[in-house]
This record gives sequence, structure tokens and C-alpha cells, in this order.
Amino acid sequence: MSEYERSRTMPALADHVFQEASDVTRLGSWLPDDLHVRAEELPAVTVHEDRTGQDEPGLFRAEAEQMRVEWGTREGGSYAGWLQVAGIGGGASEVTVHLSFFDERHDPGADVVTTALERSLDRLEEQVRLRVDGPEGPG
Repeated sequence: MSEYERSRTMPALADHVFQEASDVTRLGSWLPDDLHVRAEELPAVTVHEDRTGQDEPGLFRAEAEQMRVEWGTREGGSYAGWLQVAGIGGGASEVTVHLSFFDERHDPGADVVTTALERSLDRLEEQVRLRVDGPEGPG
């Protein structure tokens, strides 16, 4: 089993960050570019990965009370992940994203995963800033 985790402080209220991260219709705005999620009857989703060209049945759950998003493979249990948002005061939040690969054949390797996590957090922060500040910046 391989596990990876990254955290980032974001200059936005936890509610704003969670709303952006938990909207299944907006996952493509912050997930790695090569992953595409299509919602079915939640928690069921289908994930298309450009790298493999395959569709994988998955699960997606958002728990607003806990400010936590969880996802994983529906069949075979080879992969799971979660994202946790926590308010840290002063209008800022900390976001932690965690990935677990239970089947080593699905793990693309530490360099690939670490880069993807950092880029996803960059993209999420960018989307949160746009949502909070609007396209013209802070008002």
C-alpha cells in the first residue's frame, strides 16, 4: 500500500473552500487534468483517466458537517482518497488531501502523485480565489 498527503493554507473561509471542493460538477476545475469525473446517481461516479484511456466506476461523497470529501474505486478497492477542510482563523483554511493506493499496480509513483497533488491544490486555490474575489480580484 502507498499513501500520499499534501496540505495547503488557503486565504478563504473553510465553507467557501469546501463548497468548491465538494461540488461534483466542478471537480474538473481542480482535479489533475487527466482525470474526468461524470456524476451518476451519487455516490456513484465514473472516472475517466486519460493516461490509461479507461473508465473506472467510482464513489464520491461529501460530508458538509465534517467538511470532508471522500472518493475511491467502486469495485476492487484499489484506490481511495479524501480531502479535509479546516478553518484556521483570520478568514483562512487548511486543506489536506490524502491518497491511498491499496493495489500497487494502480500507483503511478511518488513523483507523479506528489506533482498531481500539488497541482490540484494550486488549481483548487485558484478556483476558490475566483469564487471569493470574482474575476476582477478582491472587492
